[in-house]
Amino acid sequence: MGDFNPYVNNGGTVIAAAKDDFAVLVADTRLSVGYSIHSRRVSKVTRLTDRIIIGTAGMNADTIALHKQLEAQVTIYQNKHHENPDIHCISQLLSVILYGKRFFPYYTFNLLVGIDMKGQAYVFTYDAIGNFESTAYSAHGTGSNLITSILDSKIGCNNQKQGTPPNTLEDYVNLLKDAISSAAERDIYTGDSAEIFILNPNVSQPILFPLRGD
Repeated sequence: MGDFNPYVNNGGTVIAAAKDDFAVLVADTRLSVGYSIHSRRVSKVTRLTDRIIIGTAGMNADTIALHKQLEAQVTIYQNKHHENPDIHCISQLLSVILYGKRFFPYYTFNLLVGIDMKGQAYVFTYDAIGNFESTAYSAHGTGSNLITSILDSKIGCNNQKQGTPPNTLEDYVNLLKDAISSAAERDIYTGDSAEIFILNPNVSQPILFPLRGD
């Protein structure tokens, strides 16, 4: 009998980037285990408030449990204070929830994206036990290694000092679309379609565009 393993990686990729007063989050919709595709239309993104969303890669069951817990805490806050929690409030809450599960952690890797009361856009990136930081861009999931190098080059301009980084919302949307499309060409766990969420400042309805289906 094999060792008990309560975790499974259901694959997929989430990407986010923020600049000044807007942010973009892109996530594919494939759910797979090993070489089997279980679903082609599973969203990895949950809207928490009008200005805050979370995208998660990892284990789908843990993703659902975590998102429901966050939604419940946001609802409690809204009922108690009669207003939406700020992005900084939720960023700390998510860290506390994940750290509280550190001995049997959620197998999730999260990107929290939102715009604060002053109109500043943020991307917070998390590991499985709640360590987090604010960053200009980040990617999680099975395609993240392929995508991070693209974002480092195009947004971070870490090596190409003469390059022109994206500046407008349209530039960011096109870059993230190209990045996840490129990952889908090489990563068998990323594909089928992708959802694009734009925060400017409110969260838009998701824009769906096709990826590789094989």
